[in-house]
Amino acid sequence: MTRIAVGGFLHETNTFAPTKATYADFEHGGGWPSMVQGIDVLSTIRNINVGLAGFIGQAETSDWELVPTIFTAASPSAHVTQDAYERIVKVMIDGIRNAGPLDAVYLDLHGAMVTEHLDDGEGEVLRRVREVIGRDLPLVVSLDLHANVTPVMVEHADALIAYRTYPHIDMADTGRAAARHLALMLRSGQRFAKAFRQLPFLIPISWQCTNDQPTKGIYQKLAALQSETVPTLSFAPGFPAADFPDCGPSVFAYGKTQADADRAADQIAAIIAGHEDDFDGRIYTPDEGVRYAMELARRARKPIVIADTQDNPGAGGDSDTTGMLRALVRNKATKAAIGVIYDPASAKAAHAAGVGATVTLALGGKSGISGDAPYHETFIVEQLSDGLFVAPGPYFGGRDMDMGPSACLRIGDVRVVVSSHKAQLADQSMYRYVGIEPSEQSILVNKSSVHFRADFEPIAEKLIICAAPGAMPADSAALPWTSLRPGIRIKPNGPAFVVPVKSGSPSPAPSPAPSPAIG
Repeated sequence: MTRIAVGGFLHETNTFAPTKATYADFEHGGGWPSMVQGIDVLSTIRNINVGLAGFIGQAETSDWELVPTIFTAASPSAHVTQDAYERIVKVMIDGIRNAGPLDAVYLDLHGAMVTEHLDDGEGEVLRRVREVIGRDLPLVVSLDLHANVTPVMVEHADALIAYRTYPHIDMADTGRAAARHLALMLRSGQRFAKAFRQLPFLIPISWQCTNDQPTKGIYQKLAALQSETVPTLSFAPGFPAADFPDCGPSVFAYGKTQADADRAADQIAAIIAGHEDDFDGRIYTPDEGVRYAMELARRARKPIVIADTQDNPGAGGDSDTTGMLRALVRNKATKAAIGVIYDPASAKAAHAAGVGATVTLALGGKSGISGDAPYHETFIVEQLSDGLFVAPGPYFGGRDMDMGPSACLRIGDVRVVVSSHKAQLADQSMYRYVGIEPSEQSILVNKSSVHFRADFEPIAEKLIICAAPGAMPADSAALPWTSLRPGIRIKPNGPAFVVPVKSGSPSPAPSPAPSPAIG
């Protein structure tokens, strides 16, 4: 029987975010399943929208024996602590080392992990796996669409296969695709040639959505280029908030010959570069967005949904800024709801007061974001929850959620979801669990950038993007970059990055922008 060691370790790192990811964060999961090790991985990580779950399902149809190591993930944040990284990787590597005879290894990774001691978290994972399994054993990896892929990752993996949807409704599908590619490798005994291209500009996450152009069309063309000679081809738009040289979009192709792989990678890279002008759109200030939503709501039959994109906990925000809440109240919005504001102390106070009580709180605003502060106001406690529920929508895909003690608070005709754990609001159940029916609201403000669209577009009259203070600027050029690779444009058609000059050092010569495809 074919024996495959499997594991998963996922984190998307915003190096500008206020809060680091500790071992306890990985134990909890923060919207992902809680940490599981050994044989428990196979019983826990199945039939949900996760890469490893898809791989497990596909492996069962192939009658493979799986040797599980660990599965763990945490909400996006600042750097993964060295303690968390080393403890988790040790379990994974020891599990592979002690697995006995193996035919291959599959890992479910994110691709944009930065730690306190490593710029390239996944590259180091794969290097350590190779050290254990040698050069001959196949090593296949599924990655997030936001992966900042590095040359080290490409070197050590036999195949990297990235999601193709944002919202990521195809995470499990990507795990299945990785299993099919591994089956092809095992059946044919062939190692495929690799081609890797890094693109010359950062793409802000709000314009990476695959429901819209140009990204939708790019992925359609990418799928059409896949063939027997190029069995897998990926485009990762990247996560544009990780300050290290390999941050940014990339293309990676695997072909029967080097020429096959190079041809496919060059074609897709050229298509992406040709769309640089299109990776942009309108973003509103909080007051502009709320007033526009109120105007639309007068005639709308369905909710107007606003993305509070800069406080997206799916991109490293703490989900606790108050700019959009203040705008709703200041403009006297009606039938409005906002979620989720992460504030354990306020949730605890609401539970102590009880349903129907009036509480005066310093709500949110505790992560030290410039331009933000706690919202000192009096609220009515409308409903309480233990925070346990299932999120059945297309993004979470039936995951068990644990938001901790939570409450629905009301101020005027604005309702606020307050939680003790954070996860981005990407499922309608994240309103319902505290008694708010999202389809009956006039305005919904979701602390998310794009993932919410999978479950909210069907009930929305219109979607609006707003930029209140937060850890993930909608404009990637607004970040204080110090360590990108010289010449990459810090936004589409933006200025090229130049290494900052240290005091007393001579000024470096300007670096030319890189070509659209770099090998």
